[in-house]
Amino acid sequence: MKEIPPEESLIEYPCDFPIKVMGKSHPEFAQILTEVVLRHDPGFDPASVEMRASKSGNYLSVTFTVRATSREQLDALYRSLHGHPLVSVVL
Repeated sequence: MKEIPPEESLIEYPCDFPIKVMGKSHPEFAQILTEVVLRHDPGFDPASVEMRASKSGNYLSVTFTVRATSREQLDALYRSLHGHPLVSVVL
C-alpha cells in the first residue's frame, strides 16, 4: 500500500473514527467483533457499540467508534475485520 505523508492525509490523528461492519445475523456477532476491535484499540468502550438488524433480521450491522491513532492501526483493524468469517462488509 502506498505511504501517504501526514500532511496529505484527510484524517488528523488521534481522532474518533466510526467503522461499520455488516454480516449475517449470529447471536455473538457483536461480541466476537468487539474482541477484534479491542486488540487494535485496547481503550475501546464496548458499551458504545451500535447495532442494527436488517428488516428481515437476516443481517446485522454494527458500528464501532474507535480511537484512531495512526493509519497503520486503522489498516490493521480493517484487515482483521474484513478477514473474519462472520463479516461480509466493512465500511
